[in-house]
Amino acid sequence: MKINTALILCAGFGKRLNPITLNTPKPLLEIKDVSMLERCINLIEKLGIQKILINTFYLKEQFSQFLHKKNFNLDIKIIEDGKHILDTGGGIQNMIKYSNENDFLIFNSDTVWNNNYKDEILKMEEMYFSKKLENILLLTNKKFSFDKKLEGDFSLKNNLINKEYEKEFIYIGCQIINKKLFIKEKIENYSILEIWNNLLDKKKLFGYESQKEFYHLTDLNVFKKLKDL
Repeated sequence: MKINTALILCAGFGKRLNPITLNTPKPLLEIKDVSMLERCINLIEKLGIQKILINTFYLKEQFSQFLHKKNFNLDIKIIEDGKHILDTGGGIQNMIKYSNENDFLIFNSDTVWNNNYKDEILKMEEMYFSKKLENILLLTNKKFSFDKKLEGDFSLKNNLINKEYEKEFIYIGCQIINKKLFIKEKIENYSILEIWNNLLDKKKLFGYESQKEFYHLTDLNVFKKLKDL
């Protein structure tokens, strides 16, 4: 079994990167002349996935222009959040209603993705299906984070995530999730953290440990440093 559809979260305002995000949405900011979104799409293609859904809200017309200009050889559709921004949980729930799939690979667009992640994500996918999981998050030890201000979110032991011990691990913006975990009757603004916390309470939130250096577009200061690398 394999994942056939990837989702990329692109609706946010990117306020921590003002003023540059007043005119350019964060996923379309470029590092070394390649946008964050294009880096993510290139990785998804390397993973052998042909279908991509992208959610938009803020400066949404720029995403259509970007895709038209790049003309990727993939099936990429834009799903608008609608009149109101939906946050991560609502945004994902809104996107998956446009697909017949059950399992989705989901990316945040503020991680600097590259093809070095390919093998780890494929192994995470293999674990997801072989262990018949309904979720798995890609985490890394905070020592691998370029931005040393980032705090750990979780503890990880035997691929089970918890918050009970020293929180050494950061969620780096890639997860696989089954649509049955989205149980809200109507699509509304809510964070994916609601689903994660529910799974944490049941000891059913799973993680896969990445060993790669983690570069994340946290704020304007970090963005400037990344451009100088």
